[in-house]
Amino acid sequence: MIFDVITLFPDFFTSPLQSGLLKKALDREIAKVNLVNPRDFVVDKYRKVDDEPYGGGVGMLLKPEPIFAAVESLVMLPRRDIILMTPQGQPLNQPLLKELASNYDQLILICGHYEGVDERVTQYLATREISLGDFVLTCGEIPALTLINGVTRLLRGTVGKEESLKAESFETGLLDYPQYTRPPVFREWSVPDVLRSGNHQEIERWRSEQQLQRTQARRPDLWEKWQQETNQ
Repeated sequence: MIFDVITLFPDFFTSPLQSGLLKKALDREIAKVNLVNPRDFVVDKYRKVDDEPYGGGVGMLLKPEPIFAAVESLVMLPRRDIILMTPQGQPLNQPLLKELASNYDQLILICGHYEGVDERVTQYLATREISLGDFVLTCGEIPALTLINGVTRLLRGTVGKEESLKAESFETGLLDYPQYTRPPVFREWSVPDVLRSGNHQEIERWRSEQQLQRTQARRPDLWEKWQQETNQ
């Protein structure tokens, strides 16, 4: 998987890409991250990438020319998606991450700034818009890094035990069950007896019940969706 990131702040990615599983995936060439600064494609001497919006308004918009030029400088693979990170986009969730990991070899991520980007980027360049949630951040690099992390961990070879991917929150439409490790008693709080019983059938039953209870209590939206899909 190749991630081409169109960003005004390439240094933002330096530390995260050199940490944990992301670093291992990049070192093993499971994924590759290519950082492209649209400022490098500006022709005027001030390297200006933003301007005032037509019609007035607060703030500045990213100009279309540097973004188009940055994207068009890339080698394009057949299975690609050009994604604009924006609060107005499709919400990022686990099914979407799985779709991106399975169906594409190249993800081009455009990181917005200021009050957003010229609408022509949305209409004529981006093939998809993705949002991290119903809130506004200072930059598009944060959701872009989240997407890179979420997709990369699904690529074969990134996670040591691929079975663990199937037992996590959202994979079944439910939240994960509670988990414990040693010591068996900590500050008078004990690990549930069933988990120390050695009875794998009872443990699986307990975990399933906990998933249902936790999802219903914490995420009634997921609970309702799970019920609808289960009863179909």
